[in-house]
Amino acid sequence: MEKEDKRLGATQKETAVAIVKDYDLPFSPTQLIEEIIPMYKERWQLAKPLPGANRLLMHLHKHQVPFSLASNALTKNIDTKISCQRGWKEYFSVIIGSDQVRSGKPAPYIFEEAAKRMGVDASCCLVIEDSLVGVQAAKAAKMKVVAVPSLQSNTHSYCDADSVLNSLLEFQPEEWGLKPFDDWVNNALPVDPIYFKGLYSDGFLLDSVDDGSNDLPNQVSGIYFGWTKADGGGIFKVVTAIGLGCYSSATRKKIQLCIIDGDTDQFRDQHMQLVLVGYIRGLSTKGNASGDIEILEQDKYIAVASLDMPAFGQHTSMASF
Repeated sequence: MEKEDKRLGATQKETAVAIVKDYDLPFSPTQLIEEIIPMYKERWQLAKPLPGANRLLMHLHKHQVPFSLASNALTKNIDTKISCQRGWKEYFSVIIGSDQVRSGKPAPYIFEEAAKRMGVDASCCLVIEDSLVGVQAAKAAKMKVVAVPSLQSNTHSYCDADSVLNSLLEFQPEEWGLKPFDDWVNNALPVDPIYFKGLYSDGFLLDSVDDGSNDLPNQVSGIYFGWTKADGGGIFKVVTAIGLGCYSSATRKKIQLCIIDGDTDQFRDQHMQLVLVGYIRGLSTKGNASGDIEILEQDKYIAVASLDMPAFGQHTSMASF
């Protein structure tokens, strides 16, 4: 895992060189790229935006705030990835890959070039980054930077960022001189549905899928609510707290469940399917790596009230699971 951490955000060439070296593979970095890119392209078509990504892009676009996409990926690969997301290609004022500058992140050139093409001074830019090399590049370009780490077990490494968040849903535009969001419904925020499943045991949901298809991204963090369906049938309201916990020396998602309108004992050791449709707040702890997560009575009250509203009630049918 440590080797993978170091590769996060690196250019395609740097990543391939590192993988061949780390695992002593019997072929060249170029051969590795030729083998894996077709597989990646298939996966890109299935990729979903992180919670809060579409919300932020549409908000900035609505208020005519110019923004760019500056990635260490090759430009052609960026185009392929974002073509799978509705509206993204049209939202960005500038799209730039590492192949368009003399050196990618952590050098500042890619961000400096993005600012130049947008016609703004670099010092007036705010960068949102998920990688450490991206934070380093943004600071080198004299820009402000908000980090939303892809590897939240390593958030202490992002101390150079001006702000570190667990999720894009925690981002508050007004803190950076931008128009605030206006999409909260009372005390809850509608989100694009998040689907996952697992085995319910002692108040927590344990991952029961070994092929990685059920993995939640690290940036899915905080207090959410929605609906759950158990093996025994029926659909129930649920509140969930999602953070990180340590299991057998490995850091993994820790998912606490509170089934609001059912007897908890009746779900013991059952497989549960969930669809989360609303967000209440971030975790109350600073840095959720401790796994200390808690669902408050106020969270339950907000969830119950919200799930009776049309904005959150559209996923109660069996077809949603």
